[in-house]
Amino acid sequence: MGDLLSTINSPADLRSLDMTALQQLASEIRQEIIETVAKNGGHLAPNLGVVELTLALHRVFQTPRDKIVWDVGHQSYVHKLVTGRRPVFHTLRQFGGISGFPRPQESEHDAFGTGHSSTSISAALGLALARDLKGDNYSVVAVIGDGAMTGGMAFEALNHAGHHKTSLIVVLNDNEMSIAPNVGGLAKYLSRLRTDPMYSKGKEELEQLLKRIPAIGPRVVKAVERVKDSLKYLVVPGMFFEELGFIYLGPIDGHNIQAMINVFQQAKTTRGPVLVHVLTRKGRGYPPAEENADKFHGVGPFEVKTGQVIKKPGQPPSYTEVFGRTLVELGRRDKRIVAITAAMPSGTGLDHFAAAFPERFYDVGIAEQHAVTLGAGLAAGGLRPVVAIYSTFLQRAYDQVLHDVCLQNLPVTFALDRAGLVGEDGATHHGVFDFAYLRSIPNLVLMAPGDENELRRMLKTALEYPGPAVLRYPRSAGTGCPLDEEILPLPVGKARVLREGDDVTLLAAGTMVSLAGEAASLLEQQGIHATVINARFVKPLDEECITRYALRTRRVVTIEEHVLQGGFGSAVLELLGDRGLRNVQVIRLGIPDEFIQHGSRAVLLARCGLTVEVLVNTVLKALGAHRAKTKVKIGVQWP
Repeated sequence: MGDLLSTINSPADLRSLDMTALQQLASEIRQEIIETVAKNGGHLAPNLGVVELTLALHRVFQTPRDKIVWDVGHQSYVHKLVTGRRPVFHTLRQFGGISGFPRPQESEHDAFGTGHSSTSISAALGLALARDLKGDNYSVVAVIGDGAMTGGMAFEALNHAGHHKTSLIVVLNDNEMSIAPNVGGLAKYLSRLRTDPMYSKGKEELEQLLKRIPAIGPRVVKAVERVKDSLKYLVVPGMFFEELGFIYLGPIDGHNIQAMINVFQQAKTTRGPVLVHVLTRKGRGYPPAEENADKFHGVGPFEVKTGQVIKKPGQPPSYTEVFGRTLVELGRRDKRIVAITAAMPSGTGLDHFAAAFPERFYDVGIAEQHAVTLGAGLAAGGLRPVVAIYSTFLQRAYDQVLHDVCLQNLPVTFALDRAGLVGEDGATHHGVFDFAYLRSIPNLVLMAPGDENELRRMLKTALEYPGPAVLRYPRSAGTGCPLDEEILPLPVGKARVLREGDDVTLLAAGTMVSLAGEAASLLEQQGIHATVINARFVKPLDEECITRYALRTRRVVTIEEHVLQGGFGSAVLELLGDRGLRNVQVIRLGIPDEFIQHGSRAVLLARCGLTVEVLVNTVLKALGAHRAKTKVKIGVQWP
């Protein structure tokens, strides 16, 4: 840690530093972030890009009285370092340590909890209106990237804020990136503001031009106003935002601290909504991240000198990789297959499809609602769209899944990556609600593969199914199982019995299938014979298979990497209840009714009781056995 950084315990410490010291501090902060993320993993490139921006914000605005809302929040590491969390910054994203995202529970300087995109302006406007209603007087700032600005919610908030005219500052952090390079009309518009010298002339030159026009009187005011408006569109930067009711300031060099301090002071004293357009570069100060910002957006542990990600030797390919390559394989055989992502081509594995079939690939930006309904339209047009979105982000498009896809029974395939516990990104990113929010929708088929070969078969199944289908799979590496050369579809709604026994039925979904198999082997050593069923389908359930083995063993344990409320185990209980099988004991293992915080996936699974030891002990307890070979406390108690 640098000598200067070690003296910064609160934002107030920044206000005594001159420009030279602030620039030194920026350098020390970059090094601290690089070294910490190299060990812990995290969002590197976004944070390196906002170092000077964050220092300028905290130099001008006085948190926690003034409120700063970080959109997504993955770029808040600098903010955390200067707001009292420097001594614990080494615990970033570790279990029991500080979060990689803003959390009001963690610090009074975190005005609003974020983790998903395009929410900051809405939240900041709410804070500003609450301030006005209470008669308070402080500044509210929303910091939003140009990638997040592609989300429709951001424009809804801009429109509302311009209408209300309350004092609000929106800082547009423009680095030409979301995770991948930005797409769409807004990206092109912002590019013009960055590059066209005509756009830098400003309002002052326009006013001087108008003053030189002679004979301006009451009779020609309207005509001149029309001229004025047309000239504004040609000359004044940010007219789009001004038409929404914002005063536009910029573009400003986002790595020039003094320039940003000046413009933030101006914005702070301006009444009404203000948009400050700041130009930054992702990965600034670390060449590997500057050259490959996509790779270093969110990265695992890496070697600082080389930028090479540290990989476990001999690790099988991830589910994401298998999905991406399988879709290419299927796409070669069926030209109707098209792929859609919401600004995550590499994160979802669709970069392979994009390279192979660029004309059949659509990156819609951070716009999940649009992605889903676009898929519905493509399906209505006779194509077979695959919409690949992280489980946690599909929540943002629930109505579109229900109304635009399922109500019309359109053949859209949803590939839900990052299902289950995702680890260090924490509560905002865990994909543990999808069974519950999807299985109640008519017409939808919902699948969870037990291994990567089954993932391939489920993708084939979904693409042949005449209606909407979902496959959800984890962030992790695969099991290393062999992959069938020929991809065959699965019979819809049919489970697979992996082993048979008369004492207990272990009914597992997705990632928990291998865990159930391991537990059955340990139980066998103690003379307990378990049936292990890979459910494969959460909807429709294999009702005949489940009821047959439930009647045979009279004890059923369901295991799922998903919340217990409304999940797979709940579906099994509903089935057995509807069949009148009230003398069957059912025990459900899953994620408790809490938002699970960040930590390694292994630690979080253990905290939720989703381990072989807990499953074995659960069965032994249900059977009345006195002890297990490995003593484990059953249940979850959070510190």
